[in-house]
Amino acid sequence: MTSVPLETRQIIAGTSGESVECRGLSARAQREVGYPRVSIVVPTVNESQNLSPLLDRISLAMSGISYEVLIIDDDSKDGTFELCQQMMAWHPLRLYVRQNASRGLSGAVLEGLTRARGNFVVVMDADLQHPPESLPALIAPLLLGQAEFVIGSRAVAGGTIAGKWGRIRRCSSKFAKILARPLCGKVADPMSGFFAASASALARAPSLDPVGYKIGLELICRCRFRGIVEIPIAFGIRRAGYSKLSIRVAWNYVRHLTRLYRFWLAGKRALCL
Repeated sequence: MTSVPLETRQIIAGTSGESVECRGLSARAQREVGYPRVSIVVPTVNESQNLSPLLDRISLAMSGISYEVLIIDDDSKDGTFELCQQMMAWHPLRLYVRQNASRGLSGAVLEGLTRARGNFVVVMDADLQHPPESLPALIAPLLLGQAEFVIGSRAVAGGTIAGKWGRIRRCSSKFAKILARPLCGKVADPMSGFFAASASALARAPSLDPVGYKIGLELICRCRFRGIVEIPIAFGIRRAGYSKLSIRVAWNYVRHLTRLYRFWLAGKRALCL
């Protein structure tokens, strides 16, 4: 796919903390590119060292498919804004900067889902642990109408995790899956942050109110997808930057589960009436 320099929409945060648009797509860009078929939402906090290789690998993987990348940045101080401005010349990239951002990663993903223009939406991390080379396999079931939600899974046959997790992380991950099992049925990797969905299915959600970073689990519970597929991925090693996992993240997961169980139980009660 030939790279086309784009006057891509640049977004900065206003004084109120809400994102405001500064410049729209040029008429030339609209004629040459039109609206993308796939929107790739990438939330970031100080991930500038990973963005250039990420965008290059996405470009190679998505060759022949119309797409856009939405960087939803939580006011990074590592040059992310300047780097994205440069990369807009070579990639179909839109940047949104959230100052005084609320809800952390979950809020960033929700903003990306709201602003996505594609028929299909992908959510992935910027740290290169989610392999861009798996994007064609991730969106294929959506393009073929075989599913409304596709998970890049570490837990199905063929899925792998690079490196060795410590005992605490392995145990906490297993415990988190056990707690979520009643909410997600037979899904093997509901904790995955690498997933794709049809925009029409996402629009069915009555409301989205995630806490923390397990947005995929939120969508599984609230969107009632007609068909969920898991494809194996090779979960990689962070190349640069630092992990955002913390005690606070774990506590937010518990809070998130509490909300989802209330929603799930309300649905059960409604069926019994």
